[in-house]
Amino acid sequence: MKSKFLQNFLSETGDISRFTARFFAEAFRPRYELSEFLKQCFFIGYKSLPLVAITAFIMGLVITIQSRPTLVEFGAEAWLPKMVSVSLVREIAPVITALICAGKVGSGIGAELGSMKVTEQIDAMEVSGTNPFKYLVATRVLAATLTIPILVVLADAVSLYGGYLGANIHGVVSWDLFWNQVFDTLAFSDIIPSILKTFFFGFAIGIIGCYKGYNSNKGTEGVGRSANSAVVISSLLVFILDLLAVQIIDLLKLT
Repeated sequence: MKSKFLQNFLSETGDISRFTARFFAEAFRPRYELSEFLKQCFFIGYKSLPLVAITAFIMGLVITIQSRPTLVEFGAEAWLPKMVSVSLVREIAPVITALICAGKVGSGIGAELGSMKVTEQIDAMEVSGTNPFKYLVATRVLAATLTIPILVVLADAVSLYGGYLGANIHGVVSWDLFWNQVFDTLAFSDIIPSILKTFFFGFAIGIIGCYKGYNSNKGTEGVGRSANSAVVISSLLVFILDLLAVQIIDLLKLT
């Protein structure tokens, strides 16, 4: 049983690696599908913005409200804006936003390409002389890679605004004081790494969703499985990439 699981895991890893290598081989060669790329940026970025913004606002509000009693107990209430800003920008907002996109974007790409695969639309594109990999896969992966970091930046801003409102529920913190403490605390070493790692989050979400959908089979049942496995694997990859990013950042700070 264990050997079969290991064999399936290694086989799947190899297939994903070959799929990723094919993406790099074809994505940056002419002809470029610019219109499809912009269309996918709209669907992946703009259509995901309301969900990301609402989640980020509630996240900042709740974290601030939950953190305040502990800081008051230690007489450190004045540190609330600093603590909330660092925790949101460094870790919470990027990871939660990536997980939301893994659920919404990853499943959407997996289901869309999976339905095209089982209805033989991808085969029809190949017969007609169109490169379906470049048109369907490259555009979606690039769009996810570029738009998810933008969503994370917006989520940072919205969550910090939610933190400001949360700080004023049981106390009074002026607008200027709150934001002065936030910007005094945050440094480029907090902001830049948290944004850079989201490019890898977006790439992982896009490539897994496309891989699962592009290789879907077994009819409509396979489409559902593709969408489900795309969410599971991309979410797991987000956590793994985040762990690796944290370790690399710590090593760079030590050197």
